[in-house]
Formats: sequence, C-alpha cells, structure tokens
Amino acid sequence: MERSINTILQKVNNYVWQIPKSAQNDMRVPGRIYTTQKLLNHIIRDNAFKQVINVATLPGIVKYSMAMPDIHWGYGFPIGGVAAMDVKNGVVSPGGVGYDINCGVRLLRTNLSLQDVKPRIEKLIDTMFNEVPCGVGSTGRIVLSNREMDDVLVRGSHWAISKGYGWTEDLERTEEYGQMKIANPSEVSARAKKRGHNQLGTLGSGNHFLEVQVIDEIFDHKLAEKWELRKNQIAVMIHCGSRGLGHQICDEFGHRLIPMLSKFGLELPDKQLACAPLDSDIAKSYLGAMASAANYAWANRQIIMHWVRGSFEEVFGRSASELGMRLIYDVAHNIAKFEEHTVDGEKRQLLVHRKGATRSFPPGRPELSSFCKDTGQPVIIPGDMGRSSYLLVGTQKAMDETFGTTCHGAGRFMSRRAAVRKHCNRSINQELAQKGIYIRWIGRDTLLEEAPEAYKDVSDVVDAVVGAGISRKVARLCPIGVIKG
Repeated sequence: MERSINTILQKVNNYVWQIPKSAQNDMRVPGRIYTTQKLLNHIIRDNAFKQVINVATLPGIVKYSMAMPDIHWGYGFPIGGVAAMDVKNGVVSPGGVGYDINCGVRLLRTNLSLQDVKPRIEKLIDTMFNEVPCGVGSTGRIVLSNREMDDVLVRGSHWAISKGYGWTEDLERTEEYGQMKIANPSEVSARAKKRGHNQLGTLGSGNHFLEVQVIDEIFDHKLAEKWELRKNQIAVMIHCGSRGLGHQICDEFGHRLIPMLSKFGLELPDKQLACAPLDSDIAKSYLGAMASAANYAWANRQIIMHWVRGSFEEVFGRSASELGMRLIYDVAHNIAKFEEHTVDGEKRQLLVHRKGATRSFPPGRPELSSFCKDTGQPVIIPGDMGRSSYLLVGTQKAMDETFGTTCHGAGRFMSRRAAVRKHCNRSINQELAQKGIYIRWIGRDTLLEEAPEAYKDVSDVVDAVVGAGISRKVARLCPIGVIKG
C-alpha cells in the first residue's frame, strides 16, 4: 500500500499533496494533505492517508477531504481531519468530531517574567496540582444537580462566570463566546450526564495538561504588542475537553447510527464513519448533544483557569488582576460548526467538521469578537511537554483553502502502547528536570506514554502550516512547569 500511495500522490507544492478522486472508486472529492516531505513519510507509514480517502466518500462533502500535518490514525476520520458538508445534501459524522468533544486549549498571559517565577516554580506547580484534579476518572469539588447540569450544557462558560469562576471579559476571548446556542441537553443521555456530573473543573488524563510557559521568541512584534505579549513573559496553557460526558455522547451516537445506515441508503468504506443526513432527526439530536458537550468543555476550561489564577494569587501574594492574568484566547479542536464559506465564488452554508484541527479565521470574520476582529483569530498550538508550543494567527489563505482551518498540535508519532515499550527504561521526569522543567503527574505510565519523542516535533508541524500560508507565527513558548493527568 505504501508503494501504491506514493504512486498516486500528486505534489501540489512543497506543503500540499493531493490524492486524486481516481484513487478509490467511491471518492466524491479529492483528498488534500497539508504537510512537508519530512512529515509525509510518517503519514504514509501510519496509513492515515487511507482515512483521508474514506472521508472523501461521504455525501455532500465539499471541495476536498483534508488533513493537517499533525494527522495520525483516528476513529473514522483521521485526527487532523477536516471536512465541510453542504447543509442541503450533506451529513454529520460523530467520528468527524471525535470522542473528546471540544477538546481544546486556552492561553493565559501574565505580567510576570521568567526571573519572577523560576525560583517559585515548584511551589506554583504543586499548588496548581492540588487545586486542579487530574487523572483518569478524576472528580472535582463541583457536583452538579440535574438542573445545574442542564444549565451548564446550555450556557457553557457563561454559567461558570455567573458562578464566580472568572471574568466577563473572558467570554469575548473564547471561541463562540464559550457557548454554542444549538445545544439541547434533552438529547444528552442520563448516563452521559452522570459521567459528567462531578468532573467539571478537572483536567483528565492522556495528553491533557497544564503548563507554565515562558515566551522565548516573538515572530510578529506588532501583533504580540497588541495582545500584550513580550519575550521572557510567563504564560499558562490549559489543554482539556468534555471529559466522560463527551466520550459517552460520541460512543452512543456512533453505535446508534451504524444500524441506520441502510435506512439512509449509505454504503461506507468504514463503519466508524457512521453518519446521518443533516435534515434527519438523529442528525439534529447529535448536533444538540455535541453542542451541549462543547459547552461543558468550555465551562470546564473556564473553571480550571479560575483555579490557576487562584494558585498564582496564593504563591505570589497578589490578585490575578494585579498579575495581569488575562485570557489570550480559547480554541476548540474537536467540533463541527455551521459556517458560511465561499466555494467557487458562491457563498454556501456548510457544516465544517474539525477533528484535531483548529479554526484559523482571518481579520473581519463576523464570528470574531472585537478583541481580534482586526487582527485575525489567535491560534494556539500545543507541543509536547519537553519542547515548544506556538501562538499563531489566522489568515485569509486558510479561509480560501481550508475553510479557515489549521493544525491543532504536534500529533502523535507513536501509539501510547508503543511509547511505553520504547521508553520503559527511561526516567522522563529526571530528563525534564535537566532541561529546567518541573513536572507533577498521575498514572504509572503517563510520562512514558507522553514522552516528547512519542510526538512529532511541533516546530516541524507549525513550519508546514506557515509555509502553506494557512497560519502565521506570533510567538513561541517553552514549558518550565507541567502537570499531566
């Protein structure tokens, strides 16, 4: 298969490769992979290109089945997959959103410099570790009643702020203002709600993290100044999602849809692509449940950020306001949204699936708040715990080519099981300490699974999307303290 994909791949330019419709008889559109030659070799070995081909068979797909350079094998869709569906004849697929609905990341700036924080980094990380529950099945100090749960699912970040978890200004620096208005809690099962009722304000496990970072390079000084960022400044990055609630929603709707495929007249190359026409009742049910989980995730990150601010207050003896702890932005990277895009000169309403992919909107889009309408949307790209992360900004080329989308992170280079086998004799925490990174974690194999070498180098991934013109670099951040679930 590797030989055959090399035969059919067409190089568009140094950052884009195309899979023609002729690669598989049932493809409705070509496939496009945004990457470099260096990263492409791993994509071929991982067979993730096959999932790009499979997505291209879905009804109503527009323009291309796309993948970002952090692509790797996923459930149905590849992680890093992007697909836009026409609202009149398209479908929605839970596999195109993923299990961790609205897994996303937010970036918080401070007025502090490296020399202010480095002497207290262990106390700071220990304080946050005690404040923010993490790990598999972790539960928090917030336990929701049934009524409160529905309120969270409808209002998202607005609910959290109304309860005192944060500042009103945080909303305009959150994608969708922290609330998808198509949410419908009645479509969320009792089991999903039960899984989420005591997990609000928890980090979870896997690749989710809290990081204290230092900005070590500025690429766009004018934009960085506008966003109140400078070299040697301390920032905090928060990466997590909708926890067990979102996972349960994806699992339930995926299983419900598989036996319904014949009813909709759908023959798919992979049952994990199970989907439903957008005008069907079950599609509307899924979208209402998905948006509810997205709102839960935004509330979750909002509450975690509030506790991060409190941890800084405790360690530095000053208020979060005095410390300048303003949110830069919060982005989702597992979600589907109705958006207007221009396709072949015509404005069309589309449902854009972004799975392991981030919105990258340019200046002027109506979805953007006053904070970034003139600059373009901040795009946050986390790396692994031993290397860099990046702050980018959206571009018009992304809007023209990728429905306003870019990558979402480094992307795994090897599976968790393979990483444990390969790194079992290493002491990852000591290696990080030698780099000046203090880490706290939960789980026997967490650090082995999340070893830096288990991921692609995020700098390579970012260089690919910048080279393709679908994002621009603003700043690079390096970890000095990490919490892993």
